[in-house]
Amino acid sequence: MRVLGFETSCDETGVAVYDTERGLVAHALHSQVAMHAAYGGVVPELASRDHVQRVVPLTERTLAEAGLTLADLDGIAYTQGPGLAGALLVGAGVATALGYALGKPVIGVHHLEGHLLSPLLDDPKPAFPFVALLVSGGHSQLFEVEGVGRYRLLGDTQDDAAGEAFDKTAKLLGLAYPGGPALAKLASNGRDGAIKLPRPMLTSNNLDFSFSGLKTAVLTLVRREAQGGDPSALPEARKADIAREFQAAIVDVLVAKSIAAIDATGHRRLIVAGGVGANVELRERLRAEIGRRGGAVFFPDPAFCTDNGAMIALVGALRLETTHVGDYRFTVKPRWPLEELNAPVSLR
Repeated sequence: MRVLGFETSCDETGVAVYDTERGLVAHALHSQVAMHAAYGGVVPELASRDHVQRVVPLTERTLAEAGLTLADLDGIAYTQGPGLAGALLVGAGVATALGYALGKPVIGVHHLEGHLLSPLLDDPKPAFPFVALLVSGGHSQLFEVEGVGRYRLLGDTQDDAAGEAFDKTAKLLGLAYPGGPALAKLASNGRDGAIKLPRPMLTSNNLDFSFSGLKTAVLTLVRREAQGGDPSALPEARKADIAREFQAAIVDVLVAKSIAAIDATGHRRLIVAGGVGANVELRERLRAEIGRRGGAVFFPDPAFCTDNGAMIALVGALRLETTHVGDYRFTVKPRWPLEELNAPVSLR
């Protein structure tokens, strides 16, 4: 089954073709980072308009790379939510229009399910069941995954997720948007142990996360050491030390909670998905810790850690193999808990 997938939930336009026999056939991605950088964050209206401009050319490019025509497709998938309503409507509208014109089934996909199953794009693929650490945008969550659509939430973020904390702390240090990768790069120049920051909820006896206090600790430190809280007044070496300790605190918590989830479920496999999953320090620590326990950890290719069409085409193909799709009406779901996929409700 060949499925064309559209991802337009936020500030990346992604298009891909996934074949259940051949795997990922082709994909293309346009990032809006440069456009939003001037505003220090994503502007929803600009994001939606850019998706409108990009989605058709990217589709043509992807099909050409795959050596396919629209008639060769067996189905179409799009991100139904969560995300920005206007951005989601672009992908939903294009996908449904194409499906109607071609007489092909169209299915809405949960954005987080795409991230959750993105390691299945690579070889070797993790076998079910496994524990999943989802660290994407505003989400820091742990799930027990028994199969496609069979998810049990083990731990959730109580306030700022890891990705949000990275971006907000980067801004406190005067780093350019998007802040997460910039902070990780700066951290590589810092010294271990030069300062000490808290590890929120490390000993909470549950699998939940909370990173707003860590961000506040950095704010307090910057205000104390830089006049008026102006990060430009901090020496670069000091900012690097702060960045290194901040990253270490995030990684310590994510690793500890992931291991606790492995122990609680008895599973030996961990998959890590989402933008923060590209963090080199996190990858190295998890490989070492899970490996010491005789387990295995799986990461998507760095290109598929951020939002992309490949993960949507993948999930669409997996679900279309077993899901009956009715008419071509559609809705988008800006807020959509992943656990709802376990309930007997239509994906449309």
